[in-house]
Amino acid sequence: MELSGARVLVAGATGALGGAITAELADRGARVALAGRDRGRLAHTARAYPSAPTAGFDAHDPGSCALAVHEAAAALQGLDVVVAFGSVAFGAAEEIGDEVAEHLMAVNHLAPAAFFRAALGILRRGSAIAAVTGVVAERPQPRMADYSVSKAALAAWLDAVRREARSAGVAVLEIRPGHLDTGFATRPVAGTAPPLPEGGDPRHVAGAVADALEVGAELLRSGPDKSPVVERRAR
Repeated sequence: MELSGARVLVAGATGALGGAITAELADRGARVALAGRDRGRLAHTARAYPSAPTAGFDAHDPGSCALAVHEAAAALQGLDVVVAFGSVAFGAAEEIGDEVAEHLMAVNHLAPAAFFRAALGILRRGSAIAAVTGVVAERPQPRMADYSVSKAALAAWLDAVRREARSAGVAVLEIRPGHLDTGFATRPVAGTAPPLPEGGDPRHVAGAVADALEVGAELLRSGPDKSPVVERRAR
């Protein structure tokens, strides 16, 4: 995919990684649309992209996610890429309340899936969807059980949809980085982060995401040295 001129909706553009990816895509010439749950932060982020359309959404309302997709497509006269992000919480399984567990599933799986379901009806051959899961999707961590399962659910969904979408020429990219220095551990929905290793630079991942989209890759993961590795085919 040629990113210059590509029409990209970033759902979660107000976060550290979402912001880094938005900036990288815009630097490569993409026309970006921004979506976020916090309208104040969304307005602040949009100042850097005066011509970018914006849309707020409620992760607990799939209809609002679909509406954001259709509004972006109308503003940009189509879409070529949709990228989605999520949230985090910490705590032992018995400490995480049902409301927090439900929120994590909504933000990390159900909302991205709602964005992508709407997008799949719009995207054409050569386009892509992309979502951040993380290493917890394949290696669940203590005190992150509900966060891990919400990301694993999204990873499984992406895997199935990838096989459905191949015949239509739509790529499905899973972004599975290790711990990044985004400050997410200081902004959990609930709980306190356990000791974490030094985080990687989100700008490096953002560059790798753009590279992955350009070649139609299916997986972006962390290598042994924590640097991002692009794989054309998911394992």
